[in-house]
Amino acid sequence: MFRQRTPAVAVKVERMRQPVQAMQLMQSMRLMQRLALTGALGLAAAAALLPHPARAAEKSVPAPAAAQAGNCPASLNFRFPRLQDEAPQNLCQYAGKVVLVVNTASYCGFTPQYEGLEALYAKYRERGLVVLGFPSNDFSQEPGSAKEISDFCYNTYGVKFPMLGKSHVRGGEANPMYVMLMKETGNAPKWNFYKYLIDRKGQVVGSYNSLVKPDDKQLVAKIEELLGAR
Repeated sequence: MFRQRTPAVAVKVERMRQPVQAMQLMQSMRLMQRLALTGALGLAAAAALLPHPARAAEKSVPAPAAAQAGNCPASLNFRFPRLQDEAPQNLCQYAGKVVLVVNTASYCGFTPQYEGLEALYAKYRERGLVVLGFPSNDFSQEPGSAKEISDFCYNTYGVKFPMLGKSHVRGGEANPMYVMLMKETGNAPKWNFYKYLIDRKGQVVGSYNSLVKPDDKQLVAKIEELLGAR
């Protein structure tokens, strides 16, 4: 039979256990600290390998030779803030390209044309086409902030073509590029998604009303014709 420990013996045994338990606790804490430090270093190393958004934004796209040589046509000699971050954009960077200029809005029956415009840009970008979007509330269908518009364009239609800051595109407060476009064509935007086409030499060669979709055969044929011209 086992004998029960007397109170004095139990206390003695408990006192002997305490230093051992304390040592085990300290060892456990040290192990946890080492694991945490290793994990933090691993995360820091992984983060260093990821692309840095700010650094990516700092990279500038070289301007075409025509713009570098100072041969910027009057039709593109304008500066506007970029929609998503208000970074100043010199449109002379598009000198030598075929440019399709469109006034846009998020709450319009023609808003789905964003998808067609992006498809057009994706298909012909490498051949020298650029689509420039100018959000405007002139027809009371673009009330949002720059961030709201930018998020809507990207999240809903995957828009990657250049979007400029929200502005007026008709009337006495029209931005200077639209003043020029209206003067050259004699036509002001009659609604959202009105389109103007500029050739490689900077000549405004035509305007298209909102009913003309981005995949319209005549519009696409004209763009291909201009892209083929040098």
